[in-house]
Amino acid sequence: MKLTINHQEHYSRLELLLRTFFGWLYIVLPHGFILFFLTLWSGILSFLAFWAVLFTGKYPKSFYSYQVNLQRWNLRLSARLANLSDGYPSFGLKATDDHTGFEMQQPEKLSRGLLILRVLFGWLYVGIPHGFILMFRGIATWVIMFIAWFIVLFAGQYPSGMHSFVTGTIRWSTRVGLYMMFMTDKYPPFTGKETE
Repeated sequence: MKLTINHQEHYSRLELLLRTFFGWLYIVLPHGFILFFLTLWSGILSFLAFWAVLFTGKYPKSFYSYQVNLQRWNLRLSARLANLSDGYPSFGLKATDDHTGFEMQQPEKLSRGLLILRVLFGWLYVGIPHGFILMFRGIATWVIMFIAWFIVLFAGQYPSGMHSFVTGTIRWSTRVGLYMMFMTDKYPPFTGKETE
């Protein structure tokens, strides 16, 4: 998985203020309404994909493509709501974005044993350790976003270290989600950094 949110040289103070005070109206409501239904469909596809992987060892290609495109849309939205990117997030599963990137290669085969293990014990060996760490990392992320908001407002810059940390939190939680959605057999690493 490769997830990127480009760090801009300059950030718009006007867009920052608009997103902060009116983002719920012109970003969250329209995107959230559509994504609610697309996410429901994603859950249905995950359920069907479970059975496909269990019997064939393969995640159906069209299902996989849908899930990847949905992740791209979620990333576009998250990047704007976290003030990591300027610009309005584009609508659509096939839409593109200059500020964000998400790529994931579909595995040829998926392990049926790991599939069963995730369903029965995923909460234990994935949910507890990653959830515990991500809870504290999430608190740190909110603090960093709060501080970065004022830096962008007064300086028009988002410190690169803060940007990397917030992006890393999104990357880490995305990896965990993809593993639990049966889209990869690679156990998510305990890091928000890019890995191979």
